[in-house]
Amino acid sequence: MEIIIQPSAQEVGIIAARMVAQIIRKKPYAVLGLPTGSTPLVMYKELIRMHREEKLDFSEVITFNLDEYVGISPEHPCSYNYYMYTNFFSSVNIKPHNINIPDGRARDIPKFCTEFERRIVEAGRIDLQILGIGADGHIGFNEPTSSLASRTRIKTLMPQTRQDNARFFPSLDEVPQHSLTMGIGTIMEAKQCLLMAAGEKKAEAIAKTVEGPITAIVPASALQFHQHTTVLIDEAAAGKLARREYYTKTFDEKPDWQHL
Repeated sequence: MEIIIQPSAQEVGIIAARMVAQIIRKKPYAVLGLPTGSTPLVMYKELIRMHREEKLDFSEVITFNLDEYVGISPEHPCSYNYYMYTNFFSSVNIKPHNINIPDGRARDIPKFCTEFERRIVEAGRIDLQILGIGADGHIGFNEPTSSLASRTRIKTLMPQTRQDNARFFPSLDEVPQHSLTMGIGTIMEAKQCLLMAAGEKKAEAIAKTVEGPITAIVPASALQFHQHTTVLIDEAAAGKLARREYYTKTFDEKPDWQHL
């Protein structure tokens, strides 16, 4: 697990975009696992800039989104489908048939989840899975106590998660009770994982994820088992790391060929 600490959320987003671009330039048909939320917005803006100004090509890229609310339409302004098209897909040359977002209105949810998993396998597995993290350590919508071997499925959202996401909805009552999410087992099969976090509200979750025990109570801690995970955070999110100075020194002294 590599820990990269940057001064602000802006730098976190720019480095994340460089990591994505590096993979696409090496493998134009790369398979990306994509998140939503506030933290990735800078990354998406920078990728759009790279597409427009540096000709970064998304025409063969395949994407799988982590999650979606159950019961709201793709056109709903709080859906993750709407988020992705508004903040990214509509501004790059990705092909619509290469975009895979969980369908929160699927008539047969278990069947859809099985099919979603099958499509990931058929695509050759995810090359880079980008993740955010909740204040309680959840990734995707894998809430605390989620099985560390779980697959794509329906999950009931914790009250805290609904409260945290209520800022995107007109009221708390309108936040869905359920979601579809990639499982932790699904995430762990990605060839590389990138966990992004910014702000002091994420500091405790990051410390538990990186330096705490591996436990279902902190789902993100499973990433300690992943052979190629990068944790990319700002100074505030790094605030409770006991070995913060070591992580900074390690990053600053990387060989030139490892720098982004």
